Amino acid sequence: MSVSAKIKAVRDRGDCALIPFITAGDPDLETTAKALTVLDRNGADLIELGVPYSDPLADGPVIQAAATRALERGTRLEDVLAMLKSVSPTLSTPIILFTYYNPILNRGIPTFLQEVVEVGVKGLVVPDLPLEEMDVLLPQAEAAGIEVTLLVAPTTPKDRLMAIAQRCQGFIYLVSVTGVTGMRSKIESRVQDLLLELQQVTDKPIGVGFGISEPGQARQIMEWGADGVIVGSAFVKRLAEGETHQGLEAIEGFCRSLKAAIAE
Repeated sequence: MSVSAKIKAVRDRGDCALIPFITAGDPDLETTAKALTVLDRNGADLIELGVPYSDPLADGPVIQAAATRALERGTRLEDVLAMLKSVSPTLSTPIILFTYYNPILNRGIPTFLQEVVEVGVKGLVVPDLPLEEMDVLLPQAEAAGIEVTLLVAPTTPKDRLMAIAQRCQGFIYLVSVTGVTGMRSKIESRVQDLLLELQQVTDKPIGVGFGISEPGQARQIMEWGADGVIVGSAFVKRLAEGETHQGLEAIEGFCRSLKAAIAE
């Protein structure tokens, strides 16, 4: 199932989609494969998988540290794709690959898209590729059957908001804060206004991410009208703590608690 079809199906049944994020290769790719299975079986509707990158400008300290650890252990894009080829046939949850543009460019867009399609990836988030340069990727991705999710921020002007909404293929990724990813104790009330603004210009699904770290915050985002809740740093942190089995148990319980909070 495509990214857009899955999130729309969740919306049509009156539910809110849970979209966890984890970093590939932290603590290792074997654990990443197990984590994908755990999330798939415990409430995730879509999963974002981050490709570790040396200069992750959009990521906060928790995800930056996870990417650094993965790179230091030798995790490369081809390793991530090999792992996905093995595990994705066992998953019912669509996988969205979160990657910066340089790894795509280095591989060549057609080659990259062919490779990710072959391993079961359904969507892409490329945070450092602006709307003005999306024409190099969007048409080729669409032809390959990969949906590209675009980001909008609290500072995005309304005309640009409309342009992004029009081009977005999977869902619209609403960044809840000005800044990088990371856990925060409070969700800005501005998110509610931004959701309303977006809903006035598009009927495409809207997912909200950056800063959501607990079930109560996820519930708040759902009540404000989001179609999906994206949680990253809080999953990455739990998976990295303790022994491997402890990390997997921690994300299992956390995933269930988040889904319960937005499905009541």
